[in-house]
Amino acid sequence: MTHPEPRIRTVELRPGYVIPRIINGGWQLSEGHDPSSDGGDRLEAKRLSDLRALADAGLTAFDGADIYTGVEALYGRLLASFPRGDDGGPGLQVHTKLVPDLDVLPHISKSYVEGLIDRSLSRLGVERLDLVQFHWWDWSIDGWLDTLSWLDELRAKGKIRHLGVTNFDTPRLSRVLDQGIDIAAHQLQYSLLDRRPESSMVDLCRRRNVCLLCYGTLAGGFLTDRWLGRPAPTEPLANRSLVKYRLMIKELGGWSAFQALLRLLDETARRHGVSIANVATRWVLDRPGVAAAVVGVRDARHLADNLRTFGFEPAEQDVGPLRSFLEQHPGADGDIYSVERVVGGKHAVIMKTGLNQTD
Repeated sequence: MTHPEPRIRTVELRPGYVIPRIINGGWQLSEGHDPSSDGGDRLEAKRLSDLRALADAGLTAFDGADIYTGVEALYGRLLASFPRGDDGGPGLQVHTKLVPDLDVLPHISKSYVEGLIDRSLSRLGVERLDLVQFHWWDWSIDGWLDTLSWLDELRAKGKIRHLGVTNFDTPRLSRVLDQGIDIAAHQLQYSLLDRRPESSMVDLCRRRNVCLLCYGTLAGGFLTDRWLGRPAPTEPLANRSLVKYRLMIKELGGWSAFQALLRLLDETARRHGVSIANVATRWVLDRPGVAAAVVGVRDARHLADNLRTFGFEPAEQDVGPLRSFLEQHPGADGDIYSVERVVGGKHAVIMKTGLNQTD
């Protein structure tokens, strides 16, 4: 089946701030995901070339974090090398995160937070951060609301354009919004394997004008053609992302249920001449309240396939059987990031809570 050239769809997070509905995720570019990421000048040149190809194709938004080792600096070099737009800027949107280490939380201070923001500004080589998404490891430790207030002050000072959160639960995001802090976006895990946002977060964000930016939409690559008809992977798995999403497959009902899901996605993909990844991503993008999907990139090899996400329209014969399957396989329950916060739990032990070392 042939398709017309797909038009990249965009969304306005806040007046005047428009991003494509697929964001390039930078976790796979970090040394924390792949120690071989520090591969010298040749690898960096290749990566910059690939990132420019993504931007040139219209996927101009890039997601990173202060704890993604090397990624902010890489994005900084991308910004410096990208042609200037009519307004003098590079025409790219670069999002980052502020993730204080767990052992810092009990004594976090305003100066520490501003230091992390200044470091991100320096790494990216900009005067203002487009979007800062804030994560807090442990709700039993006070300070998270103060930290967001300090970030709001930095926004008022011009160091931050927009504020977001990541992995907040419904009660705490409600408290933030009740404080009058404008939260443009909430980055959370949302996929066919993990539908916890639908328990209460989607409703809150729709009512309070918070856009959802969704990571894990392809479950670290599990929701792709690669795993259709394949046996379950043997341990140890290659990285923590695969461990995390393998646990979500178990929550869904195990490998046999996962294969049944892939077969349904494959049927839709074949009808429309697209890939399983396209169908899985499009399902998330079509959910209420979702602004964009954060799709991990290591290079530009999946660029053409990612663009096809916008080139088809799912029909009732596609969504009906999938809806029935999901009703029978609810997956993980609870609020956002709830099982990941259970101390000693199987979802929590894979987390690294001390990656934000100061330079």
